Amino acid sequence: MKKIRISLLGKVALAIGLGIALGQFLPESLARIFVTFNALFGEFLKFVIPLIICSLIIPAIGDLGKGAGKWLALTAIIAYGSTLFSGFFTFASASAVLPQIIAPDMEIATMKNPEEMMLQPYFTIAMPPVMDVMTALLLAFVLGIGLTLVKGTTLQNAFAEFRDIIVRLIESIIIPLLPYHIFGLFLNMTLSGQVASILLMFLKVILFIFVLHVLLLLIQFVVAGIIGKKNPFRLLKNMMPAYATALGTQSSAATIPVTLAQTLKNGVRESVAVFVVPLCATIHLAGSTMKIVACAMAIMLMAGIPIQPLDFSGFICMLGITMVAAPGVPGGAIMAAIGILESMLGFDETLQALMIALYIAMDSFGTACNVTGDGAIAVIVDRISADRQKI
Repeated sequence: MKKIRISLLGKVALAIGLGIALGQFLPESLARIFVTFNALFGEFLKFVIPLIICSLIIPAIGDLGKGAGKWLALTAIIAYGSTLFSGFFTFASASAVLPQIIAPDMEIATMKNPEEMMLQPYFTIAMPPVMDVMTALLLAFVLGIGLTLVKGTTLQNAFAEFRDIIVRLIESIIIPLLPYHIFGLFLNMTLSGQVASILLMFLKVILFIFVLHVLLLLIQFVVAGIIGKKNPFRLLKNMMPAYATALGTQSSAATIPVTLAQTLKNGVRESVAVFVVPLCATIHLAGSTMKIVACAMAIMLMAGIPIQPLDFSGFICMLGITMVAAPGVPGGAIMAAIGILESMLGFDETLQALMIALYIAMDSFGTACNVTGDGAIAVIVDRISADRQKI
């Protein structure tokens, strides 16, 4: 008998549904068992977040520097520029729209700590991280840049193995346990009477981001069409198989073969496509950035947390770097971003769990937006490189 496999999105949806359903009648004494699991899992996440940051960023920067071809800097700048545009475009759009459709939840907004109004765990175990998030970021940048300047490969190989260990940890432990964590959160919120406002906010944000990511793709391909002197709508249409594949796989890395094939169909030279597509699969995160910015703003509005443009500007700039080389597993980008959500926007464990649930609910759309946009970047790089060769 063939074993039925449920996607991460399916597991999260099931966890939310069960949390709401069981929260209607489950006794508090039993519910606190799941709340205790949430507390322990939250402490473990605090411990592992600096390790995730270092393990992903250090070898990623080192690899970029040592694999430096003549178009590496150009591709990286365009990809990062696209990611930044997505973040600020989302911030401007969300600032205009979200306050009109999302009202603060007065119970949450008036609490200094939203967790105080929910059930408390039977016990918790402190798991202090080896360093704080900002220290991890600074260390990652210093060591990553340093690896690009030294000739040896010993440290680079060591950090690559460290990355493999942390990726295995994410794939084998953190991601499988996330649905249980989300189940416990929604069970707790149902028992404390908060779930209705949360679900309504989820639906509004999902619809808003879907519209926004369609607009972003249109902008990306209009720009690519103008620079590449090609029909932007035909370019976008040719990338639809990659979009559809990413919806199913929820992984930019797993979609690379299809993205590459469709990029070639758009007339990009093979020598450019085979370089740009795999590179952008790890450094171009416009769709993921859009989701994280919009979701973070929605949750802050609901919780009554002031949104400061200056703080968000720094957050967006850091986001495009922190998510570089996020593991090719569903939910990898949000796991890499949790650290700066906490350090720069002040997200506590409850808001982080809401962020993870809302992000994963749209994970496939963000990934599809990422890989489809890779095709636009390939067209731009192909055109610029062709012009340079003529000079």
